[in-house]
Amino acid sequence: MPRLDRALQALSVGIIVFGVGCQTKNSGRVTLPPGQASSVGRKDEPPVPLDASPPVEYPTALYQQRIGGTVILRLFVTDKGEVIADSTRIQESSGYPALDSAAIASAPKLHYAPALRNGTPVSTAFTQPIVFRHPDRGGTTP
Repeated sequence: MPRLDRALQALSVGIIVFGVGCQTKNSGRVTLPPGQASSVGRKDEPPVPLDASPPVEYPTALYQQRIGGTVILRLFVTDKGEVIADSTRIQESSGYPALDSAAIASAPKLHYAPALRNGTPVSTAFTQPIVFRHPDRGGTTP
């Protein structure tokens, strides 16, 4: 699965950006050439974050020093959209243990709409970027 290929969506306080965005559902029909199966379903869709304000806390000491970074989490979400906390792993570290720990600690508090496969909710593993960016620092974080 692509990690950072999807456009990142900035959230209200500029501390965290989630990388898994909503994808539009294809409700149209696909016309296939003669001789091919006609049971083509919709494209698979990843889990979609539901938190308007994600429950990730920026470590105070790093915030005060204006240090930011990106943590890539590997999460497992059930077909009901629940994060399985024990399955959470750091796929890519930010380089700052405090940011990595804050991202891991927040995982059980995150809420998702489940992934869809042909319109049916399914359990899946996926990557979730968590970006810590101080609002006074312009541009992107390392």
